[in-house]
Amino acid sequence: MWFRNLTLFRFSEHAAKVLKSLDDKLGAQALKRCGPLELSSQGFVSPYGRDEAALSHHVGPFALVTVGREDRLLPASVVNDELAARLRKITEKEHRKIGSKERKRIKDEILTDFLPRAFIRLSKLNAYLALKAGWLVLDTASRKAAEEALSQLREALGSFPAVPLAAEESPRALMTDWLIHGKLPKGLALGDECELRDPAETGAVVRCRRQDLETDEVREHLKSGKQVFQLGLIYEERMAFSLGEDLTVRKLRFLDQVQDELGETDRDSGIAELDAVFALMTLELERLLQKFDEWFGLPRPNDKR
Repeated sequence: MWFRNLTLFRFSEHAAKVLKSLDDKLGAQALKRCGPLELSSQGFVSPYGRDEAALSHHVGPFALVTVGREDRLLPASVVNDELAARLRKITEKEHRKIGSKERKRIKDEILTDFLPRAFIRLSKLNAYLALKAGWLVLDTASRKAAEEALSQLREALGSFPAVPLAAEESPRALMTDWLIHGKLPKGLALGDECELRDPAETGAVVRCRRQDLETDEVREHLKSGKQVFQLGLIYEERMAFSLGEDLTVRKLRFLDQVQDELGETDRDSGIAELDAVFALMTLELERLLQKFDEWFGLPRPNDKR
């Protein structure tokens, strides 16, 4: 369950207090089976597996939760083909024009007929809450998916004012400066990919993959006014990732130094393996997020209530 992407939110010390009875509150929003006429259903599932009861996993000040979603797979093309066939049959038999209301009614009938027989796909999104430091970390690079998961968490808790990151230092400006001058913060090194853009709305875009970023070729793009929108980075030879100008982390990989520290776990016990990986991952990411705060200025919300 190593996270591969990170979308980040922050919450205050006061907001952290509502998380003390997290598991009980998640129960009211547990994932229910998708009904025969429902297109989708969303709710919390156990990090240990669908058939387990516990809806959160705790290691120290970190709590892991999993948002599950069931979707019925009914392609629009299948519905449209059946609709066309039924409309054609009516037209040939009754020789009349079919209005929009009747067309909609027939389409609804098709959905009613087909939905109960459609396959169901289960997808999961893992997230964890760093209660002490006030981070909500979601394993996705999609802002839409992250917001949907956060809405699910808010619905379960009644209120949870986690907010997007508001950097005091522009990540785009800082990363551009790192790449221009080659002077990165201690422990940080350049990876082998970047995305450079002209900040003008219709400006040019340059994407580099498996590229030495310290070449004159890359610097010429920067001299022409392009800025860094994504930058491949390596942190202390323990994590490699691509950092976006919105501070979304993509392509996160925990390198050999970290993997070697995992050691041997009881592979017959999913819970033991989850516990070991989650404990190690959260400690590693805690150090990285502290550096994000140091580099970009990401203050924790201050709720005085």
